[in-house]
Amino acid sequence: MKISTKGRYALRLMMDVAEHDGEGYVSLKDAAERQGISLKYLEQIAGVLSKAGLLHSGRGAQGGYRLAKPPESYSVGSILRLTEGNLAPVACLEGPENLCQRCGECPTLDFWTGLYAVVNDYIDRYTLADLLEEQRRKQSAR
Repeated sequence: MKISTKGRYALRLMMDVAEHDGEGYVSLKDAAERQGISLKYLEQIAGVLSKAGLLHSGRGAQGGYRLAKPPESYSVGSILRLTEGNLAPVACLEGPENLCQRCGECPTLDFWTGLYAVVNDYIDRYTLADLLEEQRRKQSAR
């Protein structure tokens, strides 16, 4: 499993919006500059996040994006799954039902199922608020 730039940048955008949320709507131009990400690419990602209800958008001179919920309401897993799709390590675990013809006799299925569970548990354990707290801790240590 490899997280693409889309997933990584979505997480960075959500953190940027959360960090500056008290200042009103966050302009994508400002977020793009702070994060060193192409504005065009960030617009695409923000559209996905907004359409899914993770961000609210505002128009006009004071427009931009705000979180739809408090930072502690967003798991890292929910953001990554939205932008990356299913994070299953093998194709047979991607759907709700394993349709592989070999699943009854596959000697590695339990290994892959266990890995998938560990990955999901890990990314769902952390929230946007947790990542913001870690960022603040690192900034204050400098």
